[in-house]
Amino acid sequence: MARLKLGVLISGRGSNLQALIDAAAAPDFPAEIALVLSNRADAGGLARAAAAGIRQSVISHRDYPDRPSFEAAMDATLRGAGVELICLAGFMRLLTGGFVEAWRDRMINIHPSLLPAFKGLDTHERALAAGVRFTGCTVHFVRAEMDDGPIIVQAAVPVLSRDDADSLAARVLEAEHRCYPLAVRLIAEGRVRVAGERVEIDGAGDAPSTQLNPLD
Repeated sequence: MARLKLGVLISGRGSNLQALIDAAAAPDFPAEIALVLSNRADAGGLARAAAAGIRQSVISHRDYPDRPSFEAAMDATLRGAGVELICLAGFMRLLTGGFVEAWRDRMINIHPSLLPAFKGLDTHERALAAGVRFTGCTVHFVRAEMDDGPIIVQAAVPVLSRDDADSLAARVLEAEHRCYPLAVRLIAEGRVRVAGERVEIDGAGDAPSTQLNPLD
C-alpha cells in the first residue's frame, strides 16, 4: 500500500517534525514526509529535514504582498510535491479561510493544551494561573478559527505543585511527540472520519481509567 505523503509546515526548531521523522523511519509506518516547508530560512527544523534526506522548501511571507499570494505559493509547492496531508508543526503564520478550506480535513495541527481550553499563545502560563490540575495537548483538523477544529487525539498531563511554565511545557512536549505520530497513523490507515465537526475513529480503544490529581 502506498504511504500517505505528508507536508510538514514549520517556523522554528522542528521538535514535532523530528517526532514525525522518527515515526516515518519505521518500515511499517503508513506515511512518509514528502516535503518540509518553512516561512523562515533560519528555522532549525530545516536542518533536521536535511539530515533525514527530506526535501525542504523555504517560502518567506516577507516576499509576498499579502497572505493570499503567500499561501498560493505554498499551495503550489505542496501540491507539486504530491502532499496529501499537511501537518502544522510550530508554523507561526495564521492561515486564511481560503487556504484552510482548500485543504479541509487534509490539514492537522498540534496545540499544547486540552482544547478547547487555552487556545492561542502562553498556554502553560495560563494553565498555571488558572490552577488546573491537568493540561495536555491536542491534535485536531484545522478550521479557519485559530486552534479550532475536530479533535483527533488528546493526551492529559498532570500539573505538578512544583511546576513552572518551562517544566510543564517540557512534560507536555513529551506527550506531543507521542500524539502527533499517532494521529497521522490513524489518518493514514483510513480509520478517521469527520462527521459534522466531530472525529470518529474505527477500532480505537478507550483510555483505561479515571486519573485524579492530586492524590490523597
